[in-house]
Amino acid sequence: MSFLATLGKAAGSLLGGDAIKDIGNIVDDLHTSGEEKAEAKQKITQILAQAEQAAQAQVSARWEADMKHGSWLSKNIRPLTLVFLTAIFTILSIFDGNLTIGEKAFTIGAAYVPVYQTLLMTVYAAYFAGRSIEKVKQVAK
Repeated sequence: MSFLATLGKAAGSLLGGDAIKDIGNIVDDLHTSGEEKAEAKQKITQILAQAEQAAQAQVSARWEADMKHGSWLSKNIRPLTLVFLTAIFTILSIFDGNLTIGEKAFTIGAAYVPVYQTLLMTVYAAYFAGRSIEKVKQVAK
């Protein structure tokens, strides 16, 4: 598997679909020296890292703008959406296939487990990493 195809799997769908994998395949298929391929791969990796950093900065800017706006709804739409979606997902995952009374034991469907894992990792990373960054910025000021 090529370097960028592996990077594409790790980076998820930053550019959507298989774009990163396709770029990696194009770079790997180029009729260039190994040094030129390595340089192209390094530049693409740098561009992807910058794009990710810019995306995170935009998210932070949107959150700050929401908090500065005077409307109650604009300040609370993200938390309300999060609570609503979490509640609906939890209810559906608990009752999916668990409505039978009798010998059947309670189970969470296998399809829900990776979603719960991803949600937990995302929430913990965003909360704890975000709080750490905020504290470092406050101390730096």
